[in-house]
Amino acid sequence: MDLSTVIGLIAGIGSLLAGYLLEGGSVGALGQFSAACIVFGGTAGAVITSFPLSSLKNLPNWLKVAFTSQSFGTAEAYETLVRFAEKARREGLLSLEQELESVTDRFTRQGMQLVIDGTDPEITKEILESNIAVLEKRHRVGINVFEAAGGFGPTLGIIGTVMGLVKVLGNLSDPNELSKSIAAAFIATLYGVASANLIYLPIASKLKMKDKIEVSAMEMILDGILSIQAGENPAILKEKLKTHIGTISENQEGSGAPSGSPAMERS
Repeated sequence: MDLSTVIGLIAGIGSLLAGYLLEGGSVGALGQFSAACIVFGGTAGAVITSFPLSSLKNLPNWLKVAFTSQSFGTAEAYETLVRFAEKARREGLLSLEQELESVTDRFTRQGMQLVIDGTDPEITKEILESNIAVLEKRHRVGINVFEAAGGFGPTLGIIGTVMGLVKVLGNLSDPNELSKSIAAAFIATLYGVASANLIYLPIASKLKMKDKIEVSAMEMILDGILSIQAGENPAILKEKLKTHIGTISENQEGSGAPSGSPAMERS
């Protein structure tokens, strides 16, 4: 479980409820099914209209990424690439072929296979960069979905409030119920703004951060593979990889992601 996501949601929603209760409000007054139907149902409908169903079927995976911790293989990749560089230096690139079976990360395995097969360095770089670009494009869809929901939510909240006020103004015969009806109408705006700023947009930001970490890890692997292909000294390779690891570690600390085994999407 990604604790930063869970704690953030609980803290955000809990703070709103706590502040409301401290002002003398009643939790029961916040429960408006009609407002929830308009805001959440309307937001879902707008999102479904905006994106193809073939993309939206990945929604469970995006939520899994946001709410669980992933490791991006920096430690393992560092050790693997350094070992490969040292062996290639001693025995040549062809000696690495028997080592590929022990590599669990598909991206690393593919890159090293290209090197062993004698692929031109520029073509190797182009193929691996293309893989990174495809990964980024796939991640971007999930980010866009939650950002879109964060934009639709407040607007649907305003629409729900306007609909509620139309009903109120159409029936002014009972002044005693007027204030209650107006308060209930504004619940829709609360739902829309709160869901956007406490749920949809924060999840989009978390997905964006994890995408950045995974791409950085793949760029580190790409740099290491090209260095091995060029026959660089393992000591130089180590320094290159350490520079990448420093940047990745800073991003992981900000997102709550641990380092260690390969990322799920590349394995």
